[in-house]
Amino acid sequence: MGEVNLIDTHQHLIWHGRFGYGWTDDIAELANCDFTLEDYSALTAGEGMSGTIFMEAGVDDKDYKSEARHVAKLVGSQNVLGQIASCRPEEDAGFDAWLEECSELGVVGFRRILHVMPDELSQSVPFRRNLRKIGKAGLPFDICVLARQLPLARELVRDCDDQMFILNHCGVPDIAGGAFDSWSVELAEIAALSNVCVKLSGISAYCSVGTANIDTLKPWVERVFDCFEPGRIVWGSDWPVVNLGSGLPDWLGMTRALISHLSPAEQAQITHLNAQKIYGV
Repeated sequence: MGEVNLIDTHQHLIWHGRFGYGWTDDIAELANCDFTLEDYSALTAGEGMSGTIFMEAGVDDKDYKSEARHVAKLVGSQNVLGQIASCRPEEDAGFDAWLEECSELGVVGFRRILHVMPDELSQSVPFRRNLRKIGKAGLPFDICVLARQLPLARELVRDCDDQMFILNHCGVPDIAGGAFDSWSVELAEIAALSNVCVKLSGISAYCSVGTANIDTLKPWVERVFDCFEPGRIVWGSDWPVVNLGSGLPDWLGMTRALISHLSPAEQAQITHLNAQKIYGV
């Protein structure tokens, strides 16, 4: 994507010797090696990458603050524009202090991974109260839920209407299972709320093995465009998780093809302008 000014809003980095990543234990492609800025730079050379935003990588609970403190040292170098840090809005104890510390760590947004947690987590009073503090600080919150949890995400977005949300990975559609209709309806429902955008990322990993290609992804991506329109879409690589589907070079190529029908101005919104606005980078 060399002709494009691209901001990657979903770049993971993995350092097994430094932090714990229990979720990778049963994923051979991710469990056995590190994924560094140098690796990423080699894969994206010549692709028009003007900057990246580190996305918290689901480290073990004991490590999430240490991860953000470590990444803070990288912000401002090697095109790292900022980081989306992990947080625990369900816990009042220490939340305000963490929010304050993150203001010094190059944090441009927060995420609490919800798709591996009980559905009730995001419905609690403390969770929503603390989420509103993130909004009051002028920072967005990335939502990572399964397609079946989209109604819960919609309820959260509606209840915190002064908070900007970014729906990760197009709402995690079950592409391999062909569950288009139910996902499509729920995607439209959440898109009807003005304080949520969507991240075009991660979806190649939801295809059946060997089927992550433009033809497979096109109807799903077109539905995302229909629901959100280019002014509410940001792009992300989801590297290195993208390796479970297409791999980063192929995902870059597919992205180029999937947005090629849009005007140059609309493509610019998706590739970098929306990211600059939403994350303030």
